[in-house]
Amino acid sequence: MKKISLYLLFLLVYSCIPYKIAPKIEGEKIIKAKKFKKDLPNYYGFIFEDTKNANEFYNFINTKYNLKKQNVESNVPISINNKTYYLSFFERERTTSTLNLLPLAIDTHRNSNNKNPMLEDLYTSRRGFWYLILTVIDNDIKDCLNPNYPNYEEIISHLKKLKKEYYSTNNYLEAHLKMK
Repeated sequence: MKKISLYLLFLLVYSCIPYKIAPKIEGEKIIKAKKFKKDLPNYYGFIFEDTKNANEFYNFINTKYNLKKQNVESNVPISINNKTYYLSFFERERTTSTLNLLPLAIDTHRNSNNKNPMLEDLYTSRRGFWYLILTVIDNDIKDCLNPNYPNYEEIISHLKKLKKEYYSTNNYLEAHLKMK
């Protein structure tokens, strides 16, 4: 009985139960955007983790394509092999949330002794990750990131270059000048 109690105490001390887990994306992933986050359109998305500050990608796209803060997040015309496509992007947060059993157990014990709880803020913990979801359509409003789309590989290659340029550029005016 003593071993079981010790084992349970050990589990309680080191227990945190995840109830929501953010995906870990190495590089990028292409899946239905709606599957990633329910409020997104039902197109395939080029998804990657955004490690830069908030609105950095917005500023990058705005400067690179000289949009003057007009329609920066949706239907930005991009040219790939002399064909025009339309890029839209979404920035979304996904979180990892856990239930921490030790603070909960301590406060339960305090409550049973008619004392006020003191660790209420520690019952759960949350860590957020930001992701960029890029969608691309053509003039006929076809999903260009669908694996069956004729120019799928070229578009994926362009988006990978765009992502690489985003991460390697600190002064976004450079991106605009590179286009010319």
